[in-house]
Amino acid sequence: MRSRRRFVKQSLAVSAGFFGLSSYLSGYSSPTNQSLSRQTKWLELPDGFDARIISQWGEQMSDDLLVPGRADGMATFITGDKTTIIRNHENSPGDLQFGPFGEDLSLLTKVRPEQFFDYGFGKTPGMGGTTTMIYDESTGIVTEQYLSSAGTYRNCAGGATPWGSWITCEEDTTPAGDGSQTAHGYNFEVPASHRGLIDPVPIRQMGRFNHEAVAVSPLSGIVYQTEDRNDGLIYRYLPNVMGELYKGGKLQALMIKGQPAFDTRNVDQQLLEVGEAMAVSWITLKDVEPTEDDLRYQGAEIGAAIFARGEGAWYGNDEVYFACTNGGKNQTGQVFKYIPGPFEGTNREQEQPGQLMLFAEPNDKDILKYCDNLTVSPWGDVILVEDSPDAYIRGITPKGNIYNIGRNIGSTSELAGICFSPSGKTLFVNIQEEGLTFAITGPWEKLREDA
Repeated sequence: MRSRRRFVKQSLAVSAGFFGLSSYLSGYSSPTNQSLSRQTKWLELPDGFDARIISQWGEQMSDDLLVPGRADGMATFITGDKTTIIRNHENSPGDLQFGPFGEDLSLLTKVRPEQFFDYGFGKTPGMGGTTTMIYDESTGIVTEQYLSSAGTYRNCAGGATPWGSWITCEEDTTPAGDGSQTAHGYNFEVPASHRGLIDPVPIRQMGRFNHEAVAVSPLSGIVYQTEDRNDGLIYRYLPNVMGELYKGGKLQALMIKGQPAFDTRNVDQQLLEVGEAMAVSWITLKDVEPTEDDLRYQGAEIGAAIFARGEGAWYGNDEVYFACTNGGKNQTGQVFKYIPGPFEGTNREQEQPGQLMLFAEPNDKDILKYCDNLTVSPWGDVILVEDSPDAYIRGITPKGNIYNIGRNIGSTSELAGICFSPSGKTLFVNIQEEGLTFAITGPWEKLREDA
């Protein structure tokens, strides 16, 4: 475990010239609330902040199933006077110990076979999916939690929609055959208002590929998608009807205008500078459900830009932010933002095309390493987590200053699922391998003031 001094030193180093927040974080101390003493071995936070475990792998849920392990992407929604949290679980069929049905599948009969996307012939059902929690922010207690989608593979991230649902994404392209009853590599919609399991219907026209995350524009209803491949693409889905993704639409890939097959990864040569904006055009893909995992090759052949493991994505500040975990000269991570044009998705968009900007690429592990899930804070900063041992929660101001909010000191697992409650009072995050979901509270207004 690294020392408190190292944590403070990093906070000061990564935000040189950003004295207000650095000074604040230099007063760091562990949580002192004895009722939260269980968390001190997991998360290191600034002075005045507390963390509470609100859900953990293996607990019995309201539907008598077990909280699955490997919690990943999440989002929150308002439901009356409570907060609804929908959470992904990145499990594969063989991960019985991480599934909701018990390691011996003794609880499998509590779910009907047709409620699974892939029942695996009753022997190897999909262990991914989502759970939904009802959280009382006034008491800090989960009042209800249940399985809300079942039978999918490796639900890594996803994204919230403006109409009150969560799009959960399969980071897996297993074909049908052997133990799989159907092909995988799809997105599914989970309404926050739905109680119990959804009907597992894939949104096929959003594409079959190694999905990671989505971000939805509340203005246009366009869905932006990331792909977790070292040579992945950035996609967008233009729905025929805003808010009704199952009614079909058009799938496109991002291309740098006038520079086909542009390589944004900056590994071999620095083609894109931090702060540099480039005009974008979008190219339509035809075979959006390929049998092989080669949609990205189809896109690259017609000029789509290449990205290094697109992961977390979020819409905020009228922009789309997304992380590329292995981008940059040192392959330690990039953060991009896409600024949609005023005619985004229409036949006039080339009059004022959208702009792609490299938002952060420090090429220094002490500043940022393997960025993954991200969100936008109520005060406009990008807040992200890292996929690495000694993972941090980092913030990036609109000017590009990077600072530390917290650190995983209790395991070597990645952090995941970063998101705020609708009120902005609580930050939720998962420690994936231990299957822990935390609610972090503290003087967020101090961060607003110093940012």
